[in-house]
Amino acid sequence: WQPAPTPKGGIAWSVLESTKETTRLDKEGLIRSKPVFSPEVKALAGKRIKVNGYMLPLQNGAKQTHFVLLAYPPDCPFHLNPAPMQFIEVRTTAPVPISNDVLTVEGQLSLHGEDEQGVFYRFSGASVN
Repeated sequence: WQPAPTPKGGIAWSVLESTKETTRLDKEGLIRSKPVFSPEVKALAGKRIKVNGYMLPLQNGAKQTHFVLLAYPPDCPFHLNPAPMQFIEVRTTAPVPISNDVLTVEGQLSLHGEDEQGVFYRFSGASVN
């Protein structure tokens, strides 16, 4: 399986997937991870970028303002549980209809993960083209 294609003037998932992670087991035996961002990813922090991907809705309803953008289709048998560098948590400025097609999403990228909650990338003020 291949990640969603790179949009014209956008960022390839291979760039975002270049982030490595360090893991540990907490006292309850749960795996916790932190990112090790590549210099190329660090250079994107705070910038408005474009990425193609697949929507995983997080809200009830036919339109979403909060969803996850996945590198791989949500029904891909090889990526049932995407790694933290294979998705972006997205907050849009306007509701977006749920779609199974590849979407081009543009937003301000922020880098996360030091809290060990499993989210490395977030888009704020995002729009879908």
